Amino acid sequence: MGEIIRQFSGQYYDYIKSLHLIFVITWFAGLFYIPRLFVYQIEAFHKPSPEKEILGKQLKLMAKRLWFIISWPSAILATIFAIWLLILRPGYLEQSWMHVKLGFVLLLFIYHYKTHIYFKQLQKDEVKVTSNFMRIWNEGATFILFAVVFLVILKSSINWIFGVIGIIVLGILIMLGFKLYKNIRSKNPNA
Repeated sequence: MGEIIRQFSGQYYDYIKSLHLIFVITWFAGLFYIPRLFVYQIEAFHKPSPEKEILGKQLKLMAKRLWFIISWPSAILATIFAIWLLILRPGYLEQSWMHVKLGFVLLLFIYHYKTHIYFKQLQKDEVKVTSNFMRIWNEGATFILFAVVFLVILKSSINWIFGVIGIIVLGILIMLGFKLYKNIRSKNPNA
């Protein structure tokens, strides 16, 4: 029976891989957008009534729907399809690029879990971080995405030195962009 399932799955490997990619994309979409909603929630928390209550209620609803209808299901389905792919092609587990990729996937799960903690706090109107912190937090998924995409595309041909330098340069560029945006916002709060 197991061999029949393996042969059947092997014929549909590209479909399984496509589903994995689709759910990775939707997972990242959720991880990119939810911190943005957190920024707006934190900023709304400091508004006067009734604006604070109206915005807070709407933003909590939006965050809840995004988190439980898109982000969590996508994370679970991406993981299921990833495990299925590794069962079909166990040789990938012997390759060093896959070890590094799985390390980044572990970081992604940690990032997701910590984001879930922020989500739960904000759902209870507990504001423990600033909107500026959340803007920086928003870039965590970006770093992981860049690392994983380059690892998967370049595989064993990746030059680790240039890869590390590239991630550092990306981090510097993102931080410079953040500082520029902060300066623009300080001059024009509606920007």
